[in-house]
Amino acid sequence: MEQSKLNTEKETALKQLNRVINKLPKEHREFIEQAFIHKRIPKEYLFSSMLFAFSNAAGLAFNLKAGGYTNYGNLYLALIGSRGDSKSPAMSLATGVLNSNDHKAYEEFESKKKEMQFSEATEEETVDRKQLLVQNSTIEAAMYAHFKNPYSLGVFVDEIVSLFNKISNKNNSEGSQWNTFLLQGYTNQHIDISRKTTDSYRMKASYPTILGSIQTQLLPKLFAHGNLESGLIDRFLFTPRLTTNNKLSKSRLPDETKNNYEDSLKNLLYYRQAIEGEGTSLSLNLCLDAEEMLHDYVQNLIIKQQHLPSIHREYNSKMQINIYKLIIVIHLMVNSADSEFQNPITVETVDLAMCVNEFFFTNFKMITSSSANGIDDKIFNEVLIKKAIRNGGTQSHIIGVTGKSKGYVSKLWHKYFNEMEMKLETGN
Repeated sequence: MEQSKLNTEKETALKQLNRVINKLPKEHREFIEQAFIHKRIPKEYLFSSMLFAFSNAAGLAFNLKAGGYTNYGNLYLALIGSRGDSKSPAMSLATGVLNSNDHKAYEEFESKKKEMQFSEATEEETVDRKQLLVQNSTIEAAMYAHFKNPYSLGVFVDEIVSLFNKISNKNNSEGSQWNTFLLQGYTNQHIDISRKTTDSYRMKASYPTILGSIQTQLLPKLFAHGNLESGLIDRFLFTPRLTTNNKLSKSRLPDETKNNYEDSLKNLLYYRQAIEGEGTSLSLNLCLDAEEMLHDYVQNLIIKQQHLPSIHREYNSKMQINIYKLIIVIHLMVNSADSEFQNPITVETVDLAMCVNEFFFTNFKMITSSSANGIDDKIFNEVLIKKAIRNGGTQSHIIGVTGKSKGYVSKLWHKYFNEMEMKLETGN
């Protein structure tokens, strides 16, 4: 992509980000602005991390029946930047309440285990560990933790490339299981685990959420080895670095600002825990005007999809799912101060969710440019062209996305087309 086009997209993303922040509830808007001033945390990083926090806190306790499906609010998010860009501080600041909740739950878990050791408990009696987040976990342990915490499982990974390395490794059975879990969990499909030597279990619905970070130069690892072709990449909401504050503050983040944000998240957690205790789910309702706005927006996405390059067309199809997820999460954020989650979803909420959806689409267009983030041309172009061939794309689509010449694209197109045909013929 030409630098001028990239700059234009970055400007668009910044405008979209500012519009989104200005539409957020006061306690969330001030949290982002004050963290930017006093902790120099990029606004986009903290906003995405907040989306994850509310997505994880919501769990299966809230749903939206729309578009012919029952939708839930689980999101996959990834922050992209260089070392020292304050990705980790943004993640930690937004999820502090979730971590505190897990600390308390772990202490209770350990205390109950000790009590059972000194009691006459039988071997069959066990204590379940309650948790919202997992960090360093095998897929087997993560899925078992989800089974014990059926309303949500947050995968919190400081460097997400390690997870993608597992998934990309064709000789790693754990990687293929992570891939299946994340692909199916995105649409909340059931989990059925059968084991000969350990416990077997089944869940009617899954709810994984992900928040991770990745260094810009490692992006090729995400797009290589079938991750793009499997559709896993399309499920992520990517957040590249957009805002910078080079002025060191003499003050700290105001306690009131931090407390207001954390109280809003606690309100959602308390509400969710009450619903979870009853084993139910609260169905959210759209007001009539909001329902019409949502219908028109999704219809417009479908129309736009036909005219997009292959790589963007498939991301657009996930946008048609993400909009429902974002509406749920944004609605919960908007109503979190007063815990009025049962309120009808308004036009303003749908409009804000649409703005967020378009913001992440602009981000995706930025990172799929090889010149935007130094993605290795050879890897990127090979994955992109093979994907286009498989999905009925054209050479003109590739030219539009990469900015490469017609002759360059044509040469690679025929090379990869012939390689793929040969593999089909030989069965390899």
